[in-house]
Amino acid sequence: MAAIEPGSDLERYIGSVIRELRARQGLTIADVAKLTGISKGMLSKIENAQTAMSLDTLSRLSKALGVSLSALFRNYDVPEGSAQLVKKGEGMEVVRRGTRRGHTYHLLAYDQGPEKRFEPFLISMDDAAEVFPTFQHPGTEFIYMLEGIIEYRHGNYTYRLEPGDALTFRGDVPHGPESLLQLPILFLSMIVYGEHD
Repeated sequence: MAAIEPGSDLERYIGSVIRELRARQGLTIADVAKLTGISKGMLSKIENAQTAMSLDTLSRLSKALGVSLSALFRNYDVPEGSAQLVKKGEGMEVVRRGTRRGHTYHLLAYDQGPEKRFEPFLISMDDAAEVFPTFQHPGTEFIYMLEGIIEYRHGNYTYRLEPGDALTFRGDVPHGPESLLQLPILFLSMIVYGEHD
């Protein structure tokens, strides 16, 4: 029967998971020994990665601890990951064409690759007298309204956007704010660029 070799990374990982589950449930090694029919000495060796385990042993342990067999392996060999966190108010303020007093763009993620794949912005506007240029860019843009009411133009159409509304459109068609109907205005804008050739 297949066994996990003693002293391996997997053996150490499984041993620590079993010890943690047992402790979380307030069970002693003697309690688990009684539930599984595995000796206390063997259980101690399993928790300390000092002995090989069969799949049958693992199955008995998982049942005694009230978890599925797969749950024992859930976090094993998971890629470390690398996320980018931008805390509230810490998005980099950027100047975009048409940015003026009362109209700010905060970039919420900084693309770290050689090619820009997306740009998420938090955009705020609080000057109703402002006149906006039209924008055109590659990719698809998604807008999600958070606060205020705006009339937004895309090509020949205008859309009234209120909190909770979303608008998605091609970026290469002229677009931009037409009228600021209720201030202040706050919305998320995500530009997703297509595959590069």
